[in-house]
Amino acid sequence: MNKLVVPDSDAGQGDGLRLLTHILYGLHTLSFFSAGMFSVIAMIINYVKRPDLPDAMYRSHYRWQARSFWFTLLWLALTWPLWLLFVFPGWVAWTVIGLWYLYRFIRGWWMFVEGRAMPMPVSVSTGA
Repeated sequence: MNKLVVPDSDAGQGDGLRLLTHILYGLHTLSFFSAGMFSVIAMIINYVKRPDLPDAMYRSHYRWQARSFWFTLLWLALTWPLWLLFVFPGWVAWTVIGLWYLYRFIRGWWMFVEGRAMPMPVSVSTGA
């Protein structure tokens, strides 16, 4: 006997969320060409979509993107005085920060393509 197969209503949402996550990684990765504006747009979308994420894998990637963004801003702000004192140390610091930023987003994007979650910090309450 044939069974009636009803398409999963969440399948379309999952495909759309997968595409959106690829777009967010792309925006972050290309933000250098927009003076950071692509990353700001990606972060707004990241925070708007965060409550609707279906599972831990997506949550880990959205968290990875947010932490990468905010830590980059922190390091850029902390190294800003190097530009005021001497140009060369500021250039070196911001180049290193930019490479770290690029590494974080390429690594995250690669893990997402493979369907793997990003590492999450171990909870202190579990004692692990």
